[in-house]
Amino acid sequence: MPELDEICFLSVAALGRHYAAGDLSPTDVAERHLARLEALEPALNAFQVVDREGALRAAQEASGRWRQGAARGPLDGVPITIKDNVDMKGWPTRNGSTTSSATPAAEDAPVVARLREAGAVFLGKTTTPEFAWKGITDSRLRGVTHNPWALDRSSGGSSGGAAAALAAGIGTIAHGNDAGGSIRIPASFCGVFGLKPTFGRVPHHPVEGVFATLNAGGPLARHVADAALALQIMARPDHRDWYTLPQPAEKWLVELRPRLHGLRLAYARNLGGIEPDEEIHTCLEQVISRLRDAGAHVEEVGPVIQPLQPVFQDFWMSGFAHLLRDVPRERWEELDPGFREIAESGLDISAERLLAGDAARAGLHRRFAELYQRYDLLLTPTAPHVAPRIGTVYHSTTYDRWRDGVPYTLPFNLTGQPAAAIPCGVSETGLPIGLQVAGPKYSERLILEACLAIEAMHQQKVPHPHLLAELEKLGQ
Repeated sequence: MPELDEICFLSVAALGRHYAAGDLSPTDVAERHLARLEALEPALNAFQVVDREGALRAAQEASGRWRQGAARGPLDGVPITIKDNVDMKGWPTRNGSTTSSATPAAEDAPVVARLREAGAVFLGKTTTPEFAWKGITDSRLRGVTHNPWALDRSSGGSSGGAAAALAAGIGTIAHGNDAGGSIRIPASFCGVFGLKPTFGRVPHHPVEGVFATLNAGGPLARHVADAALALQIMARPDHRDWYTLPQPAEKWLVELRPRLHGLRLAYARNLGGIEPDEEIHTCLEQVISRLRDAGAHVEEVGPVIQPLQPVFQDFWMSGFAHLLRDVPRERWEELDPGFREIAESGLDISAERLLAGDAARAGLHRRFAELYQRYDLLLTPTAPHVAPRIGTVYHSTTYDRWRDGVPYTLPFNLTGQPAAAIPCGVSETGLPIGLQVAGPKYSERLILEACLAIEAMHQQKVPHPHLLAELEKLGQ
């Protein structure tokens, strides 16, 4: 039987082989992950809730099904974490805020329901900044979530707890959601794979507010194939979400094959006019060269779009103002000061200004649609910088949301197009660098196949030697 670290880093397919052979059970695996969680959580602070009792109960039930040859599918008995801004029956949904209700949710959100039906073992709910408002995960409710690659660095956000736990070998798959980069940014900062699907692909409930048409749920995983398996389950329909897409064909992600040869790839190093740091640029240039060697046609296309802030600032602030209105006025003092400042600044934005931003989304979509007439996929950096230091003030003069936070990721939330972040290198300081792979609507299969090829080309060990060295310092 593999040693502890190997068990916690096994892929979904490897777990399935062990379960089928009977030399490892879901209960064994759950116990290992929970032990790892207990050992590393004091340093990471990645969990809002740990459901040890529920995880072991679900694992025992899955073990019984595997023994009887009646497994529900590839995710049966697989450890998974859920981001704490979706409902999980029996646990409160705190949204990273002390102003939220501690009342347990009465029912599962669609993505939780689908994963539960598939036999997933939920380890707990992972941390998020208040109302998922920023690309750094800290909150007055839970404190700071740390990056396992370097504890003095942020794990990113808003799915920061999901990415930090996953990178550290806690959970095989993590659920996240993404309204501006909240899957892709922490995936990049923590050296894992993350996919924001086409808007509406993964049902969500409840849905309300300005950000309802930006947000997309999806998987984070250490292996691209694991994310594909999770997405097939997450995308199953749910009648509660009226934005949801029609159910995809039953085998829409079956028999994925690595694919690069013959693809027409556009590369926008400075998407929206934002230049990445030199170490990001150098790393991605090396990746582009290897993609060409693998038979892909890659062409640099310039910034593609205009800067987002002048057009979408009002739209963004209006969304946070909507969230603020749901918080009792007497509790505003409890809020993250950064969130409160931008939310209050959006209270007086008129409907005309809000609608102008919404209308501009169509123009942005047309610009990308024109690009995809000539290219199959678009490559960009995932973020202009590596993970920032703990204590970095988000949306400040030193770390601006539009310049430093989401310049490369937000465009694809505004258009609803799918995009993934895949690890592609490590900086001189030993921090992960991510490549973003975006495509037209409904192109998840092509994105996943391209990412499978990039993953194979890169041949990054899991866990990466630098990450493993950092984990060993923590006794793991």
